[in-house]
Amino acid sequence: MAKFKAVVTDYIEADLNYEAEKLEALGIDFVACQLKFRPEDEVYEAIKDADVVVVNMVKMPESLISRLTKCKLIIRHGIGYDNVDVNACTKYGIQFAYQPDYCKEDVAEHAISLIFACARRLFRARKCLEESSAAGAWDFGDLFPVYRLDGKTLGILGCGRIGSRVFRKLRTFGFKIIACDPYLPAETRRQYEAQGLTFVDKKTLFSTSDFVTIHTPLNDETRKIVDAEAIGWMKKTAYLVNTARGPMVDVPALAAALREERIAGAGIDVFDVEPPPPEFELFGLKNAILSPHMGWASEEAGWEIRESILSDIISASQGKSARCVVNEIKTLAR
Repeated sequence: MAKFKAVVTDYIEADLNYEAEKLEALGIDFVACQLKFRPEDEVYEAIKDADVVVVNMVKMPESLISRLTKCKLIIRHGIGYDNVDVNACTKYGIQFAYQPDYCKEDVAEHAISLIFACARRLFRARKCLEESSAAGAWDFGDLFPVYRLDGKTLGILGCGRIGSRVFRKLRTFGFKIIACDPYLPAETRRQYEAQGLTFVDKKTLFSTSDFVTIHTPLNDETRKIVDAEAIGWMKKTAYLVNTARGPMVDVPALAAALREERIAGAGIDVFDVEPPPPEFELFGLKNAILSPHMGWASEEAGWEIRESILSDIISASQGKSARCVVNEIKTLAR
């Protein structure tokens, strides 16, 4: 009888020796691959006999999923799962799970870091320092205006696991905090309202906020949710922060608004294509702070997700369900 097998399609860790040692001690075959950007047939050859597939950024379309006759469970390494066709998983009887608790604190902290960096104009401050040093005299000409955060309005687009943490971490910082989330359960909404959060519609959020931070999942409804119209609603002194997914924002519209100074600036951690190409439209813009999709990054988060995925693989090997199942497949029988 073939041993239970788990295959990783791609990973961001330096190595997966820890996982290999733990699973092999339990009699589970474990194979780690780096197949990002590889052809679909090559991915298939690597995972065709897997009981569990763990995927980070490799695309898992129906054309690939339909061929996985042995697979019982696909696990997404992360929160978002727009690279996996979940409907196809359901259609072919494969359970699909993800890690919704992964890095929620870290992404919230990174969003807050970008908010603060924008407010204190750190995208310009370093250059100001170096230019003043070279000149032997302070020159703050291109550094101002700088506004204090106390009393400003923070708009949170999406108040789920991460957006709600941004609210909780900043609610004593002097902000007026508003949010837009039509899918939030009524009881949860009432709890946040009791804590001082005000819910508004999308246009009100964009038109009244001094900072807008995005925390929605990527789907057909939220793709380009920050388009030219939404950016046009923003105040000239406002900043946009995106630590969610790159396709949430219409980048050409944002680049035009930044170049024309129709908004004050942006803090962007995520991109449509990653890493972005050299000709990326936000490169070189003095009012854009860009970071390399590192909102997830912390030592704590890295080990939490590794342990969580290990637990899901072990559960599957015992015929048990994964912890956070997205689709309607509740058993692992194939």
